[in-house]
Amino acid sequence: MKKRFLLTSFEIWLSHQQSNSSDDLLIELSRLDSISHDLNFMRLLPVDIELASSRVLEKIAELQPDGIICCGMAEKRLGLTVESQARRTFINGAENVLPTKVDLEQLVRETSAVEISHDCGQFVCEGLYYSVLDYLQQNHLHIPCIFVHVPILTGENLPAILADFLLIVDGMAL
Repeated sequence: MKKRFLLTSFEIWLSHQQSNSSDDLLIELSRLDSISHDLNFMRLLPVDIELASSRVLEKIAELQPDGIICCGMAEKRLGLTVESQARRTFINGAENVLPTKVDLEQLVRETSAVEISHDCGQFVCEGLYYSVLDYLQQNHLHIPCIFVHVPILTGENLPAILADFLLIVDGMAL
């Protein structure tokens, strides 16, 4: 049975950026014919935590996916990184941390170069990830969700990154 996934990416946010590597990866993924899953893309989300989160949460409610993979660009990283958690700091200074329910060690075991990160970056990526994890928890939805940071893609690294990303999607389907 085909698994239905929701995959997200962001717009660019700095003037020197030609594109967002998270979106570039989703474009490459959408071009493949050999995908055995039902992939639903929310591309080019605004670089605004509240807007991006509200759009993604609405889509989750509508689509009821079997898995969620949110993606963002990490210009300074060299390979894919899967985020273990998301943090939110509240106005009173209190901090809350929400971990993914996905066994990341198992998920990345077969990949060639994916690392697990414990720092989602305290920007829109972490804000979206926290919002999605919180929504799933508050609504008692047992939908696996991860956040993947994508480095700048080049002709040299794209084949390996795409292959590892496909292994992640397949691993989420199990």
